[in-house]
Amino acid sequence: MNKMKNFKRRFSLSVPRTETIEENEFTEQINQLNIRHTQGLTPDRLGPPSHDASPVSPEPTTPGAQSPSHLHFHSSAQHRRFSIEDVSKCMSLPMDIRLPPEFLKKLQLESENSPLCKPHSRMSRRASLSDIGFGKLETYVKLGKLGEGTYATVFKGRSKLTENLVALKEIRLEHEEGAPCTAIREVSLLKNLKHANIVTLHDIIHTDRCLTLVFEYLDSDLKQYLDNCGNLMSMHNVKIFMFQLLRGLSYCHKRKILHRDLKPQNLLINDKGELKLADFGLARAKSVPTKTYSNEVVTLWYRPPDVLLGSTEYSTPIDMWGVGCILYEMATGRPLFPGATVKEELHLIFRLIGTPTEETWPGISSNTEFRSYLFPQYRPQALLNHQLLIFFRTLTRAFSEISLQLTNTLQNYDLVCLTE
Repeated sequence: MNKMKNFKRRFSLSVPRTETIEENEFTEQINQLNIRHTQGLTPDRLGPPSHDASPVSPEPTTPGAQSPSHLHFHSSAQHRRFSIEDVSKCMSLPMDIRLPPEFLKKLQLESENSPLCKPHSRMSRRASLSDIGFGKLETYVKLGKLGEGTYATVFKGRSKLTENLVALKEIRLEHEEGAPCTAIREVSLLKNLKHANIVTLHDIIHTDRCLTLVFEYLDSDLKQYLDNCGNLMSMHNVKIFMFQLLRGLSYCHKRKILHRDLKPQNLLINDKGELKLADFGLARAKSVPTKTYSNEVVTLWYRPPDVLLGSTEYSTPIDMWGVGCILYEMATGRPLFPGATVKEELHLIFRLIGTPTEETWPGISSNTEFRSYLFPQYRPQALLNHQLLIFFRTLTRAFSEISLQLTNTLQNYDLVCLTE
């Protein structure tokens, strides 16, 4: 220990002392340089201070020692042209956005008193977005109608800000009732759902007559994709779509959000093969502790049996049942349980997986709705056998149609021969 102390003492005496900048002071000087650089100040030269420009920080006491603070700037704020990338990054806007020239001029004037990257308050950011064109109908051009429902009409459109295609979902507003609860839920949930496999909500436009939601545009949905390929998808594509569906749904479930309306029509697909979950009108944020929900959710073909029997206490399995039905439909080209009524839907389910009993479904015998249907006692079947049965039925139907066409053709041929 004594040898080490003597070594340190001799070493410190042998090295000449120099004045150094304290760590806090150095950090403060660097921050000042960064601030001045963002305000439009450019470095002039390195060297000792002159009379025409003042240094950022005091000159070091040691003569000849150079400090990082000896940077001299000349102001060019009046000649600076803001890049769209800087403004988009500062305001969290898309990088391909086209900012109006009048907005850039306004931003140029405001930046003379405050730096460009000064944090924006909610009010100032909302005002800036309005100046750019967000929240205004004239920012978007309608190109054609895509579909119409009970409460909303969807149009294909184009954004004047990015020149990209968008989907405009116009929700009609009744003066007495206001906006539908489904629209309010969809907006509140999608504003917080940012994922590659969930459709993006770009803008919201509110007028007296309608509420317009601006979504990213995707070419088709899974139902249209199945129809276009003749209901014969390759297993490679089935795996790709199923992976994207599960990844997007996992993102929702981790945030305690139930979609509650999974079906091929609500799974959008673009020309790159990207699949995204859409139509969150029936979605709900699952509260803790668990509360009851409506059982009139999910399209009939993709609704699980417990909800069909009136259950109002459910969780994420309500979506996973729909995922299984969609997987079967992609792999086989036909829906798994295409029932027309609740009773028929339950009958198709029980005929395949077996009629539930107290051993397989505790408490089912006390369900009033289940007892009223008086289902036969079916035994569970394998999906492969079910698919083979459907295949042979389809094949038999096809042969009967072909034979009927041949019979009609031969009869017509005989008539032609007789007349001749």
